[in-house]
Amino acid sequence: MTSSALLVGFGELGSDVGRRLVDLGHAVTAVRRRPELVPAPMRGVGADLTVAAPDLTGVDADLLVVALTARPRTEESYRATYVDGMTRALDALSSVPRRAVLVSSTGVYGDLPDGEEADETTPPRPVDGPARALLAAEHRFVERLPHGTVVRMSGLYGPRTRRLVDQVRDGRVRDPDRWTNRLHRDDAAAAVVHLLTRPGAPRTLYVGTDDEPALLGDVAAFIAARTGLPRPPVPTGRGHGKRLSNARLRETGWVPRYLTYREGYAHLGPEDVTDPG
Repeated sequence: MTSSALLVGFGELGSDVGRRLVDLGHAVTAVRRRPELVPAPMRGVGADLTVAAPDLTGVDADLLVVALTARPRTEESYRATYVDGMTRALDALSSVPRRAVLVSSTGVYGDLPDGEEADETTPPRPVDGPARALLAAEHRFVERLPHGTVVRMSGLYGPRTRRLVDQVRDGRVRDPDRWTNRLHRDDAAAAVVHLLTRPGAPRTLYVGTDDEPALLGDVAAFIAARTGLPRPPVPTGRGHGKRLSNARLRETGWVPRYLTYREGYAHLGPEDVTDPG
């Protein structure tokens, strides 16, 4: 059975979620500042959520996804977008959605020592303003939609993500012993749609990440080997930071297509190294 879906936020992840929902036969409405950029058959609703609520007249959404993006990376910007902006969108709803997902970040966990593993039972310890704002948004979301689901996504990447490639090319990999956690954007979108549409009620909180936390130096070395760049600093093996587990999300039947960074970056080749100038 298909239904209508409302996307609050329509960046790269939101647009991927929208296309998947359309492919499943859902009618999709997306809220973004420039509604003309929402492609048919989806419908765009224009709103700058940091200053005004969207006009959701006639939108009776059965499914809701909140996948916002804040710029710049400051507490004020994140609070204006994720807390105040999301609240304006929730206030504008004409009915309570049957399923709702908020995309948050594993940044709310902060830094854990000595490669400690984190999952949904790990207490969040945000260490900066944006992470504090995200945690506040999670609390507001669950207060307003107690049946809703929060997904804390690890570092998202995809074919159009060049940050780490550029760092390897420019010799800017500074901390090879830091544990990193990644999730391909395709798998992130699939996880959101899975939680919206699977039989049975999802739980309140999931961690979205791939199957293998990895040292930054190992990921950088893999990219260097694929692209023909010089090998970056080698990890000593004394990793620090957090290692995330996706066990709870996998228990729902979700399986990442890109199990690790190796599959996710396998498309890279020498042609992907561009001149910064």
